[in-house]
Amino acid sequence: MHLARIEAEGITQSRPSRRPVRSVVQAFRLASGLALSAAMLTLVTGCGNNYRPVVTAINPVGPAAQPSKFAVVISDPGTAASPAPGLVTFVDFAGDTVLITANIGVNPYYLILNSGGTTGFTLNGDHTLTSFDVDTSLLTSNINQTTLLPNANPVSLFPEGASTYVADPGLGAVSQFTSASGSLALSLQQNFPIASPYTPIYTVGVAGAPRAYAISQNTTGANGIVSTIETTSNTVDSVTIPVGKTPVYGVMTADARRAFILNEGDGTETVINAQTNLLDTFTPLNPATGQPLPVTSTIADPAAVAPIWADFAPVRNEMVVANQGDGVHPGSLSVISIPLCSANALPSNPNCDPSNPIDAVGFGTVQANIPVGVRPVMVGVVQDVNNSRAYVANGGDLSLPCAVATPVAGVTTGCSVSVIDLNTNTVIATIPLPTNPTNSNSSVTVVANGHPNYLAVTSGTPTSKVYVTSGESNFMTVIRTDTDAVDTTVPLQGSGVSVRVTLP
Repeated sequence: MHLARIEAEGITQSRPSRRPVRSVVQAFRLASGLALSAAMLTLVTGCGNNYRPVVTAINPVGPAAQPSKFAVVISDPGTAASPAPGLVTFVDFAGDTVLITANIGVNPYYLILNSGGTTGFTLNGDHTLTSFDVDTSLLTSNINQTTLLPNANPVSLFPEGASTYVADPGLGAVSQFTSASGSLALSLQQNFPIASPYTPIYTVGVAGAPRAYAISQNTTGANGIVSTIETTSNTVDSVTIPVGKTPVYGVMTADARRAFILNEGDGTETVINAQTNLLDTFTPLNPATGQPLPVTSTIADPAAVAPIWADFAPVRNEMVVANQGDGVHPGSLSVISIPLCSANALPSNPNCDPSNPIDAVGFGTVQANIPVGVRPVMVGVVQDVNNSRAYVANGGDLSLPCAVATPVAGVTTGCSVSVIDLNTNTVIATIPLPTNPTNSNSSVTVVANGHPNYLAVTSGTPTSKVYVTSGESNFMTVIRTDTDAVDTTVPLQGSGVSVRVTLP
């Protein structure tokens, strides 16, 4: 540039000027332009040496951002005659694309994620428990495998911080596994025995709760019990809490104040006050008259048969319960009001303590019983700002192929997803599962996606999504909630077992 400026000055001095340069700025612009020309000329012609320009990025561009939300699916490519390692597949929420697939244990049958959606756990038919990071760089070699005790026969597990609690009827106990900080390797710490004739089936809790509850069925068919696990000390209380017949599932509110135990055998839900560690007591209202019913600890819906799954609509202070029915006729969805007293309730409820709230008037009231499809297996509520939709996976009549959809009482017996508007407590859509080839060979006769066995719902903008798996299909169905229609199907390379989402 120095040389170019001198050359430019020489040119301007040797050429007679008809009018003077009007400003210093104009002169500088002329000099800059000539300098650029000289520099380019030098690059083209050279002076015996070749020079190549080097471009340095001022703001280097990093790798593309990872998708922040996944559907995590497990599938089983094997058969009873030819078992094979199961698969875990991550599906991008935004693009419905398979991000990565890795091997887990043989014949996986149970999947759960920790509360942050960062770690997954599976129970497998080869007598192992596997754990893995929910990360798109996951490799099969990164999956940790824990061999269980010889007599173990676990049916469910619940991760809570550093501890993972496994309900194991084979051992007649709830097993506590722990992992070292920064490690996924699980090791058995202790077994909490469940006295006969009870057998553990499920553990209820939420992250950070001081207590979790181990649900046990009575092998004689009588009422079941729950055992209290004090999660801070990892001890079990000596006194159990009675529940209904054949308890199968439970949920705990996010504030860890109430736990609900679903009793399939008598069609009820037992409510536990997790703050006092006792049966809750509340006064539901008669939905027809609005008058108080007797004080109770049990939610009873006369129209409910075999409650098996539940989810919360916290914005609405409601719990929705999927009632499986008899497997031939339509099941139903119970909508139950579960508000705790609040600052607004203080004038009419002087016993309300904001730090230890009691139930509001009407807690436990069954607001609606909504017929859905045959044999509902799961329900999920879209956890958006309104909690206005619930989605029920209808497993269909197991004695009939899913393609058969004979109407029974106005409801098809085929495999479907029912969409419930929680503002009106009505079914606003019934979405049949699509058909797909069983493999990539386009000549294979298409079959229905099968009787659904699992459903997961996650919120998003502009649409939330519902994921449905089936043990008879190698595809997962993805439903958009803005259109309540099937968006796509995702290949799994094996029969669908279960699906979870990293964020609600």
